[in-house]
Amino acid sequence: MNEQVKKEQLKESGLKDAAPNGGGHSRLEKLLLQTSRLLNSTVEYEDLIRLALQLVCQAVNSEAAFIFRIDEHIDHRRVRLWAQGDDDIRLLRKEQGSGVAGWALDNEAPLILNDPQNDPRFSTEIADQLDFEINNLIVIPLVSRGKAFGALEVINKRDGEFDELDRDTLVGLSDQIAISIDNSQLLREARRRVQEMEKLFEVGAKLSGTLDLEKALKLILNSTRELVGFDAGGIFLIDSDKKEFDAVYHQGYDPQTEKDLHLKLDSGLIGWVARNGETAIVTDVTTDERYFAARGETRSEIVAPVAVDDQLVGVFNLESNIEGAYDGHSADVLRAFGAQAATVIERTRLHGRIVSAQALEKQLEIAHQIQTEFLPDEDPVIEGYDVSGINIPSGEVGGDYYGFIEIGNGQMGLAIADVSGKGVPAALIMASFRASLIAEIRNHFSLSSICRKVNKLLHDSVEPGDYVTGVYGALNSLDHVITYSNAGHNPPITLRQDDSITFLDKGGPPFGIIRGAEFEERSVSLSVGDIVFFYTDGVTEAENKAGDHFGEERLIELLKQNRNETARRICEVIRDAVYRYTLGETLLDDITMLVVKRQ
Repeated sequence: MNEQVKKEQLKESGLKDAAPNGGGHSRLEKLLLQTSRLLNSTVEYEDLIRLALQLVCQAVNSEAAFIFRIDEHIDHRRVRLWAQGDDDIRLLRKEQGSGVAGWALDNEAPLILNDPQNDPRFSTEIADQLDFEINNLIVIPLVSRGKAFGALEVINKRDGEFDELDRDTLVGLSDQIAISIDNSQLLREARRRVQEMEKLFEVGAKLSGTLDLEKALKLILNSTRELVGFDAGGIFLIDSDKKEFDAVYHQGYDPQTEKDLHLKLDSGLIGWVARNGETAIVTDVTTDERYFAARGETRSEIVAPVAVDDQLVGVFNLESNIEGAYDGHSADVLRAFGAQAATVIERTRLHGRIVSAQALEKQLEIAHQIQTEFLPDEDPVIEGYDVSGINIPSGEVGGDYYGFIEIGNGQMGLAIADVSGKGVPAALIMASFRASLIAEIRNHFSLSSICRKVNKLLHDSVEPGDYVTGVYGALNSLDHVITYSNAGHNPPITLRQDDSITFLDKGGPPFGIIRGAEFEERSVSLSVGDIVFFYTDGVTEAENKAGDHFGEERLIELLKQNRNETARRICEVIRDAVYRYTLGETLLDDITMLVVKRQ
């Protein structure tokens, strides 16, 4: 809002001329009406804070006032103060829970102090940051939606001491101020989330087709600067051979100190994050012994792991010249960009290994090894369920994949996929698909959104004609529901306790064919004894000597006959049946199965 317009509105409101000791209820009603009109004139957070502070100062004829909100993600509070004669709001710092404001929040009650210097509840923390003394004050908790989220403190009555009428006036005004600030903050957060999602999608689209690691990390770091801000930062990858970090891309550091950025794994904050796998937010680096002083100007720092599928590949590090620059929201943004960085790193590293191989035999060996590493080492333990999977590769490296992805809150992600083609190209596409799927799951999108985003990323990164069929589902072991989406894959078979059969066939086309494809998601309830059988077409299309397929009917009959076996045993029985059926013939395709059985 234009500053002159705000001054005119305040002047027209008459608040400055409404003496605190005159008018009783009628005066308070007038104040409330005028306050409502003025606060409704803007939804912009900073403008609203300034307007509110000016209103309360004029309402009780005070010298200054400040407001702060509680932020659970940081260990201090950002205080916005306005004093008579100031053009701009001052930003101050206050520790959580300290002073009279902390008392008022703990007790959920207003407080008047006309002799604060002799009150044990008074803290000089704010006073030490001001160019005037605090002679008296009123503090009012700010409450919205039934919860105190901050406090308003009014300082230095200009014509005497604060009294109960001043307190009642501020209590009446604080209700409207609290609602307006809360609504404005919600709007600000919504706008910020939209901006972040747009930026994440934009970066993801640009990254999907690149194999240039430094170019990709530069794009990620520049986008992070736009959303979080930093004066120096970088993405440090782990060099497991040298037992140190290698600064692949960084900005803002003195070239003379660049050699110091190649840190040992046990050094500094990034070493701490690498060992513990947790994000570290340091409000003041001068008080944290873990800080490695690569920049004399740095005052605060945030360090976050760069990981995919719980495997650490590096560390994200941002440094600011401003104390207390980072909070929990900064960590959320870094986590999202870290997932993208991990995807790029995994893809480019895989590409580099394959390109460096000189012979086709060596390339196939690497691709087969990578494919095997991407498959689960063991079956998950899920209360109330027996879950198992198996993969039998054909003679040539294929593109089958299955996996279990821990989601949390009683949910487990289940994925099975089959890449078109064979050999190294199929293994590369499978690696890209898996990395993209895990990255999108970590962003907590809805299941249909996950499939839609993975489809776009895959479409932009594969050659025309290449695609992936697959099914992604989320098993909720608390509600006993599988929510799934099928992307052109063999429909998983649901075998009920009464031997009835249904198929998980809702979803969309194979991944990578239609860039803008939409995907439907469905939920299926599971009763005790129900079995869901996921598989690739290597099972049903296995051929005998006559060229006949193993087929779906034979598969269903085997499931019914062995429904009382364990999930692992069901996989083994079907595997052995396929071997017997194709006796003497080479498997033309990988065989992959995943069984979910409610116990």
